[in-house]
This record gives sequence, structure tokens and C-alpha cells, in this order.
Amino acid sequence: MYLGKKVSIVFPVYNEKENIKNACEEFIHHPAVDELIAVDNNSKDGTAEEIQRTSAKYVLETRQGYGAALQRGMGETTGDLIITVEPDGTFRAEDLDKLLVYSRDYEVVIGTRTSRNPVWSGGNPLANMDFALRMGNWAVAKFLEYLFNGPSFTDVGCTYKLIHRHAYEKIKHSFTVAGSHFSPEYMLRVLQYKLSVVEVPVNYGARIGTSKITGDRMKAVQLGFKMIFFILGERLKKQP
Repeated sequence: MYLGKKVSIVFPVYNEKENIKNACEEFIHHPAVDELIAVDNNSKDGTAEEIQRTSAKYVLETRQGYGAALQRGMGETTGDLIITVEPDGTFRAEDLDKLLVYSRDYEVVIGTRTSRNPVWSGGNPLANMDFALRMGNWAVAKFLEYLFNGPSFTDVGCTYKLIHRHAYEKIKHSFTVAGSHFSPEYMLRVLQYKLSVVEVPVNYGARIGTSKITGDRMKAVQLGFKMIFFILGERLKKQP
């Protein structure tokens, strides 16, 4: 609980056997967390068994895609504050405190990994956020910010987000993206429905395992263009 509000965590999970148990235990043990929903998106590496060894709620989402997993998980939550985050070791449970503090004043709090200092650059292996990826995320975020008259956005791909229940109920039926470009849809829906939103820097470390997208530079570039075309297409539609 945080200030009398129940806190729910959502993990989108696809072949994360190496770290999913550690991630579940780390976030469950945060004193503010009341429930953790781990959404298995058709993993084939023993991830399901690792989740079921913890106290997290296991949910299977057979519709493939990052967006599909997150939407299913958010729909399964019962908390007043819904937090989405990757369980691959890149994010810290202690950064929940930052999002929670800002949730006092904002309906939505979005993490950013583009601030240089919180990105772990001295470890071995290094965090997967080199100059090109950081600038790519920044550029697409600025494109979204400009087209939808938003506040300052600097990271279009960060999973670490918080939304109040009442705000989620306003926008949940507008979600359409099942794939990897769900993050910009989430952000632009927040702007379209005029929810109060702020971005805060979060720590970003080395991933456990290989990223399904940014581990391959060509896939990352393709995703960036898909995000751009999606954002532009949404801007050309009649706004809600």
C-alpha cells in the first residue's frame, strides 16, 4: 500500500527464465507492493515454472506481443496504482519510490532511460542503451510530444510506467496495439485523454539474457520507424 492505495505490478514476460524468479521476488518484497501479475506471453524456456515458484499471480496470454501481454496484465490488476515494468534485470524495484512520490500530483508517471547518469555504463556487461539507442528513443519521444502537444518526453520505449486506476479506466478501451510499439500508444492515449503526466529518470542496467528487439540493431531501427508511422497515423485521425 502507498498512502492508502493498493499497488499492482505488471510484468510482460517472454522467455525470461534466467531472471524472472529474481525479478518477482525483488518487486514483491518492496514494502509498497500488494500484488504482482506476471503475464507469460507463450514462453517456451521454463519461464512459467519459475513464475509459479513465487507468490506472483501467473497469467497466460496467448495473443503474441508486448502490448497484448501488458494490456492483459493491466486488466488483471486490482490495485489503485498500476505499474508496468520489464522483469529482465534492467530496472530496480527501489525506483518504485520515485514513481509513487510523483503519483501524488500526477495521474500518470513515466520513466525515462535517456538521462545519462542513471544508465549503468561502468558495469560488465554494459546497459543496452548506447548513444544511438538513447538518441533514437529521445527523437521519437520528441516527435510524439510535438504532434500531441505534450509535456517533455525523452524516452518512447521505457516500460516503467505508473497510472492511477481511474485514469486507466478512461483509456483502456482505446488501446489497439498488441505488438512492440505499444509504449507510444500508451503515451499518446494519455495525452489524448488529457491526463496529467510527468516523466522521471529511472536507473537502467544490463539485461539478463538477450533483448528480443534492441539486441538486434536492425530490429530496433525497424521498430523505431514503426513507432513513427503509428504516431503520425494517430495524429491524422479524428481525436477523441
